[in-house]
Amino acid sequence: MRLTIRQWMYMAAASVAFAIGAYFLQQHLEYVKMHTIPAGLQPFDVNGPIPTCGRWKDTMPKTRDPAAYRLYIKARKLWRSKIAWQLTRQEALSILHDVQAAANQGDWGARALMAYFYRHGLGPLDTNHVLDPDADKLVEILRSAVAAGQAWGYYDLGVAHEHGYGGAAQDEQIAWAYYRKAAELGSPEAQMALAGAYLKAQRRDAEEAMVMCAYKQGHGPAAHDLGMTAELLKNFGKALEYYQAGIKFGSERSAAVLMLMFDTKKWSLRDKQEQVALRELGILPDAERKSRYKQIDEALDLNPDLKFARLDHVLPMPPAELPAWNGIQDAIEPEPDSPPSY
Repeated sequence: MRLTIRQWMYMAAASVAFAIGAYFLQQHLEYVKMHTIPAGLQPFDVNGPIPTCGRWKDTMPKTRDPAAYRLYIKARKLWRSKIAWQLTRQEALSILHDVQAAANQGDWGARALMAYFYRHGLGPLDTNHVLDPDADKLVEILRSAVAAGQAWGYYDLGVAHEHGYGGAAQDEQIAWAYYRKAAELGSPEAQMALAGAYLKAQRRDAEEAMVMCAYKQGHGPAAHDLGMTAELLKNFGKALEYYQAGIKFGSERSAAVLMLMFDTKKWSLRDKQEQVALRELGILPDAERKSRYKQIDEALDLNPDLKFARLDHVLPMPPAELPAWNGIQDAIEPEPDSPPSY
């Protein structure tokens, strides 16, 4: 039986409709797949139980190749020695070459720094620009870190999902699932992100618990946050303790706070009750202490990698007397003699 022209038209239309339907079904399935929380992750419920706190170092390899580590550290020190626009093109090329080589040799610190370079690029000027941002390569590194179970990878991949780059679907639910997992594994940044969410939900106990998780791992921003909270509550003794610890952990903002704590003008602007409370702790305007904290503040502003483990030896809190001062090197944590670790 021969089909009429009308029947052929109906069949052609049905075929087109089927193809279109199949296409949109495939698109829908792809969308659902991209916006499904990956296996092994759980949604973050700001009103639910507080996640357990891990330590990020426990998620890193137990050993670290000394040769790759030295290559990475040499490049990182050069990178931190100047403001980005002050680097020469040759210096930027050297940094990129050495960090990439160390990453290829398996050093995860170098891989994390390469992820940073792929996020921001390297060399902000035409005269020293050596690497463009590349979200796809960034996320590739993050996925490899997640596959290795590393806390920092989970947090940074959550950021990628929150903003939607590098092939990571923009999805806040997925992002917060990654943040939750990262916090459980010990990412201080993720623990602080959860703390911020708890603060918005007015769960102050949960917020403090997360900040303390980060603080106990030597996270400078957590120490500064705890110091500000204590200062707002007029618990100046505790605030000073947290700020001092924050400097040891590399918090530039903590150094700035303590610099102003000993500033004559700032002191005069405090109310009388605060002055009395601080005086009882031995905190008074002190030009020498202010100068030392200022030097540390300026150093951390340039190089946030610095850790001031010997701070109490050269810049103890009052009423202790100030010892001799030869500059910030007296307070910086010395290079360890033991094999490198994460």
